[in-house]
Amino acid sequence: MDSRPEIARAAAEAAARQSYGKLVAWLAARTRDVAGAEDALADAFAAALERWPRTGVPEKPEAWLLAVAGRRRVDAVRRRLTSEAGREHLKLIAEEAEARMTDEDLPDERLRLMFACAHPAIESSVRSPLILQTVLGFDAATIASAFLVSPATMGQRLVRAKTRIRETGIPFRVPERAELGERLDAVLEAIYAAFAEGWSDPAGTETRRRNLATEGIWLGRLVASLLPEEPEALGLLSLMLFAEARRAARRSAEGDFVPLAEQDCLLWDRALIDEAEALLSHAAARGVIGRYQLEAAVQSAHAARRLTGRTDWVAIRELYDALLSIAGSPVVAINRAVAIAEAEGAVAGLAALYVLGDDKRLDDYQPYWAARAGLLARLGQVPQATEAYDRAIGLERDPAVRRFLQGKRAVLRN
Repeated sequence: MDSRPEIARAAAEAAARQSYGKLVAWLAARTRDVAGAEDALADAFAAALERWPRTGVPEKPEAWLLAVAGRRRVDAVRRRLTSEAGREHLKLIAEEAEARMTDEDLPDERLRLMFACAHPAIESSVRSPLILQTVLGFDAATIASAFLVSPATMGQRLVRAKTRIRETGIPFRVPERAELGERLDAVLEAIYAAFAEGWSDPAGTETRRRNLATEGIWLGRLVASLLPEEPEALGLLSLMLFAEARRAARRSAEGDFVPLAEQDCLLWDRALIDEAEALLSHAAARGVIGRYQLEAAVQSAHAARRLTGRTDWVAIRELYDALLSIAGSPVVAINRAVAIAEAEGAVAGLAALYVLGDDKRLDDYQPYWAARAGLLARLGQVPQATEAYDRAIGLERDPAVRRFLQGKRAVLRN
């Protein structure tokens, strides 16, 4: 035990980062009450911050938090239950929580929690946000930002979803093969959303995003290890590893943004790329091609530059053609247009981009305006390119990317 306050606070923060979802999953799996589990765990962390600076950090912080949260959960439910059967159930929960104080390992039930959140009884639009909150501890405001809705609306949706889990008794289990498909899609989407949120903060400077890319990869590994023959689970993990392999090359020593085409391949993590390639090959051998495998294949084609010295834009365009037929999203269409420009010229790329002009979702989507600006600049259409750069700069949150776009605009004006 160590009673120094700073060590106690650091231990509580570390437990929150590393074990939040694990503890929520264990508590919720026994009561079907996700909101109640979150409340009980919040009380346990508050108790830790109050007690650990005085009494010292327990030898097993996870077990301490679980026991306290279990007792708080029992107290809360006891106020609602008066039957003999209810009291006996609560007694068993309390005894099991106390027993965990002496156990070496806490069973990891996060995957079961993820599938409960992705149950067909839960509205499809809230499944991924619900997984992000319960398993990774995202707050409603962060999730709302990622899914382009107001924090109040997202908060209401999350509350309703948790209430539905409790009231309908949704089981915490990995579904059978026949019902796996749709729910696995929701689980994979949530994992990728977590990774992407962390990936958008390459320097790890924003507290609310810190470690999210790492958490996303961890969850991807968990699903892939438990469902080793699911090609899309393997494809998603491959996709995330390809992206993570380039992290060190995304910024210069001065902190400036470096686009993929200009990155130093020697800075890419070869071990991660090799692992990603192996996963993609294993997924392809299953004979079912999906969105994440195709996106990973695009990244594989980019990674091949470290071996060939060139980017095969024709192959990348063909992969985006296939991806567009499956996903049909404007994001895919924008990337396809850029690939067409590289393979066939800026005129062809701009034509592919203009087809998307009526999609209102692109009005505030920075990559669309950045791609449009770049292609217009290549064609010498300076006023239109400048206007598009202005729009892209105004929409960009990352200071390094904003400086990059401002530099492109300055060159164009000069």
